[in-house]
Amino acid sequence: MGKYYKWKVLLIVVSVAASVYFAYPPHEKINLGLDLQGGMQMLLEVELDKVPEDARDDATERVVEIIRNRIDEFGVREPVISKQGSKFVVVQLPGVTDRERAKDVVGKTAHLEFKLVADQPDLVKQAEDGQVPQGYDWKTVVDGPGSNNLLMQSEAVLTGDHLTNAWVGFGQLGEANVQIQFDKDGAKSFDQITFQNVGRRLAIVLDGKVHSAPVIRDRIPNGQAVISGNFTPEEANDLSLVLRAGALPAPVKIIEERTVGPTLGQDSIEKGLKAGLIGTLLIFIFMPLYYTVCGLVADAALLLYGLILIGLMAAFHFSLTLPGIAGIILSLGMAVDANVLIFERMREEKEVGKTSRGAISAGYHKALAAILDSNITTLVTSLILFVFGTGPIKGFAVTLSIGILASMFSAVFVTRVIFDYLSRGSRDVSLKMSKMLGPTKINFLKGRFFAYGFSVLVLAIGIWTIFARGSENYGVEFTGGTTIQVQFSQSLETSVLREAIEKQGVQSLMLQRYSDLSDFQFLIKSSEPDTHRIEAACAALAGDAGYKVLKVDRVGPTVSADLTKKALWSVLWASLGILLYLGFRFEWKFALAAVVALLHDTIFTFGIYALSGREINLPIIAAVLTIMGYSVNDTIITFDRVRDNLKTMRRVPLTEIVNRSINQTLGRTLLTVFTTMLATLSLYLFGGPAIHDFAFVLLIGFGVGVYSTIFVANSLIVDWKVR
Repeated sequence: MGKYYKWKVLLIVVSVAASVYFAYPPHEKINLGLDLQGGMQMLLEVELDKVPEDARDDATERVVEIIRNRIDEFGVREPVISKQGSKFVVVQLPGVTDRERAKDVVGKTAHLEFKLVADQPDLVKQAEDGQVPQGYDWKTVVDGPGSNNLLMQSEAVLTGDHLTNAWVGFGQLGEANVQIQFDKDGAKSFDQITFQNVGRRLAIVLDGKVHSAPVIRDRIPNGQAVISGNFTPEEANDLSLVLRAGALPAPVKIIEERTVGPTLGQDSIEKGLKAGLIGTLLIFIFMPLYYTVCGLVADAALLLYGLILIGLMAAFHFSLTLPGIAGIILSLGMAVDANVLIFERMREEKEVGKTSRGAISAGYHKALAAILDSNITTLVTSLILFVFGTGPIKGFAVTLSIGILASMFSAVFVTRVIFDYLSRGSRDVSLKMSKMLGPTKINFLKGRFFAYGFSVLVLAIGIWTIFARGSENYGVEFTGGTTIQVQFSQSLETSVLREAIEKQGVQSLMLQRYSDLSDFQFLIKSSEPDTHRIEAACAALAGDAGYKVLKVDRVGPTVSADLTKKALWSVLWASLGILLYLGFRFEWKFALAAVVALLHDTIFTFGIYALSGREINLPIIAAVLTIMGYSVNDTIITFDRVRDNLKTMRRVPLTEIVNRSINQTLGRTLLTVFTTMLATLSLYLFGGPAIHDFAFVLLIGFGVGVYSTIFVANSLIVDWKVR
């Protein structure tokens, strides 16, 4: 063993210890995304054009801080409130499903004003006739009976800037109200206002709405006031909460809203864990069955990979989301892929008569370049996606990046240390392995022109289907609008539900069953639907306890356009990154052939997905990016073998070299796709509705990736280089 062996072992021990430290207990250290645990996410746009010029510089930062103070008092565990760009704020509220209450707490400007009501009959009569005098406002008391209009001075005599506290109180009849306390300067001003205006009405205005206008009966020297109205105790509590936190420096608009109910979130967790465990178990069983001792070494490395991955996610407080699961699948596949590549190289070296120790050393040496190329290419792609992506795409990129680092460490470094220990001294390590395929001599390239024709046909059908379906292809992330998923406690006919919805006056609504007879999905091509009417229709059919709102996605047109642009740029920049790296490592014809194959896989997959009638959303984009990463991995391995053979077979025709390279790597390609598909098929069968479409895309893409590696990328190399 080498002189650095002890240091390598120490590094592994430290890595394991640190991972356990950061990851234990996992249910407390690993944050789950809202799509897995339930909760609410909002994207707010700060209306900076309504901020005074002398206060515009830090308006968005102050919005973030004030909303954070509100949420802290609201009692949400581990919220995320962050600035995005110059005028956007992202608010994530895990576990919160009362959408309207959360929107009210977060979105209320809470600009409090006190205005004197006009007591001149001639001015009031003039306002009633439709001619509001200059310097006055004609307002309706929102909590008053009927049409209770007031004429008040436009300029406030006191604002909420001097407010120091607010709390819930109760009137003589037990009605809830909000009591407020001013600071020293505010109390002095309020004392003077009430002293000078006894007998007049003082309107209490919140965000431009008059809540009450009591008559000043006497001087109020203690700086206290009461905001009354038709408040429930909960409404009064929320109003006092936002008043204590302070007014926002500018109004905000909720331009995107996503809500996942606790039932759907818990269901996603349970089914996702079950599917992941089954898929991982299948891989752990398969590897020793096929590779015997080497397979046990790979399993040990995969265990360490999982531990390090969890430790890194916990240490950096990353959240696990559905697209993040895609990143884990890809990095797990690449870890297995690296082991398979090493083992197959070891098999080749053993077959030419080398000792076990020599075969192990040569296997690692010859496989390293291809492993580095495929992992670095995928890592470059994930970094580009993190920079240019958004939302789920960023989550995918983060998980994939740390997964690649963990897989490289475990699949290459850790397994080598284990093999060095097993082969110490003159010990002979058993390298007995099963063989999926014997030596093959298939002339793949002979049929490449038929493959070209097949690809063109399928791509044409796919593109035609995508354009023919139009907006039906895309979820609300890309079209704008609202999707509401509802689950009834008993089965229900679609026609009955549709009739109930129409009675509530909801128009332009698409209604479809989601997964079984009791689950329905409403799609409304509007970002501002009346969701209350939909819930009223559901309650009329099944009662308040007979249905649950599982999920709400609302995306405005501005957000949908931005998400569409970023999704396209993510794919394009990823392709460019792969092109540049492969051009540096191989040559430009190889790089260009690989990128053409990736774009082929992307369009091919989208086309088949469109033919199935499913919707394209952001998690599906993340799944397609997974396919790109995995497909380029297969292509690089074959290219690497072509490059090696070109050095030793200088007088052999290129077509024969490429054919031989494909045949030499065919078993490895099929093995890695098989092991990755074990995990993906488990997600498809056991992952539940939330991950079903996601896994479906992966299954299509992994199969298409093998086809494109052989019949697109390598075929193009032959045709371009020969000509």
